[in-house]
Amino acid sequence: MAESAVVAGFSEGVPCWVDAQLPDVEAGKRFYGELFGWTFPEESGPEGWAELDGEPVAALTPKLDGRMPTVWTVYFATPDVEALTRRIVAAGGRIISVPTAVGASGELGTAALVTDAEGAVLGLWQPGTHPGFAKRHERRTFCWAELYARDTATVDRFYGNLFHDALFGPDATPDFGRVPVTGVFPAEMPPHFLVHFGVEDCEETLGTVNRLGGRVQVTPFDTSYGRVAVVTDNQGASFAVLER
Repeated sequence: MAESAVVAGFSEGVPCWVDAQLPDVEAGKRFYGELFGWTFPEESGPEGWAELDGEPVAALTPKLDGRMPTVWTVYFATPDVEALTRRIVAAGGRIISVPTAVGASGELGTAALVTDAEGAVLGLWQPGTHPGFAKRHERRTFCWAELYARDTATVDRFYGNLFHDALFGPDATPDFGRVPVTGVFPAEMPPHFLVHFGVEDCEETLGTVNRLGGRVQVTPFDTSYGRVAVVTDNQGASFAVLER
């Protein structure tokens, strides 16, 4: 059943938002608009706030530095982004961008980018007026994030200590997991999070990705949480499609 982020909220350690940093946001709007049926309100400005049935599900943001990768980033909820950033550094992670207020007057929330103990990049989000996903766990929305790690014992300790309640608490229903990076990607691939979006038919979706100028990285394979394929969009940002 779909959940409303506005009603349910997100406890610390739960994936609450995703965005893609793209060289050409307008091209991204065309790609994801046709692939997932997302719409992009004009008032969102240079950042493409993606909506499904009028509810926010993701964002496409302009990549301001060409040296930065073209990627999808998953953000984890926190009530105190500065305190969580300090805990991440103490646990062996590092800061990429310090906590920064988002929105014309900082009203949307506060975001930071960090790495885990192995170097995988993740976002942190302390909500203001924007709590995060208003739709998730359904087709054409965020469904899962998989961490591809080299040393699974290290990342188990890292996330298990940071987000213990979200992962192991009595009401926990984790939205992310981890596997060795060599499980799907070559060993030289750096540790990273892979954002998954729900689809009705994995193979059919791959045909649409190819037609829109994207590329299939990994053909469909079965996992404990569904049938998955890994693709890139027409600008090179990787993501996965998940058929439950």
